[in-house]
Amino acid sequence: MVSEARILIAPSVLSANFADLGREVRAVTDAGADLIHVDIMDGLFVPAISFGEVVVDAIRANTDVPLNIHLMIQEPETLLSTFAKVESDQILVHAEACGHLHRTVCRIKDKGNQVGVAINPGTPLSAVEDVLPLLDMVMIMSVNPGASGQSFIPQSLDKIRRVKTMIDQGKHDAQIEVDGGIKADWTAQDSVKAGATILVAGSAIFNHQESIPDAMNNMRGCFLG
Repeated sequence: MVSEARILIAPSVLSANFADLGREVRAVTDAGADLIHVDIMDGLFVPAISFGEVVVDAIRANTDVPLNIHLMIQEPETLLSTFAKVESDQILVHAEACGHLHRTVCRIKDKGNQVGVAINPGTPLSAVEDVLPLLDMVMIMSVNPGASGQSFIPQSLDKIRRVKTMIDQGKHDAQIEVDGGIKADWTAQDSVKAGATILVAGSAIFNHQESIPDAMNNMRGCFLG
């Protein structure tokens, strides 16, 4: 089993009830969310469009935990000021979406924000190797980005193990974040065993089968002794 202090739970509001978004954000905050995961989708890098600055500002106003802002957009460097408004915001960009990844990572760090780089299931870990010393997070996408409710890709576990080896061997400080298909079952358990320290969970937290507090307790309980 893993110490609770090591593993952070980041509920993804893309699966929340948008008709009552403020209440849902407050509910996961009260239930012990460590981060609030916010997916920004532009309809170009991924097929779907999610939401923009006004909604992110509303989410931020309803919680005191950091926003884990996942920019699934082309040329994210052009919108950093739009979404990274306070230093507690964590900004994650996709390696595949950045023409100049090192420059984008440095710009985020210069703003005082924590920075992460996400890589899609078909993207090799070499895409983040040269910026790894600069990162606070590496996000392993365990589904293809762009829609909630997808099933976890089992091959992601090997990728988590390999990036953990890269981090350990280089003595880097980056945490490993996993996004996609995480539930209170083997997907969370095996991701943690492989080296993940941040779990993004959408429909596992925001669903009609259980309350948000129960869903959060079940998520933590599945890998804690």
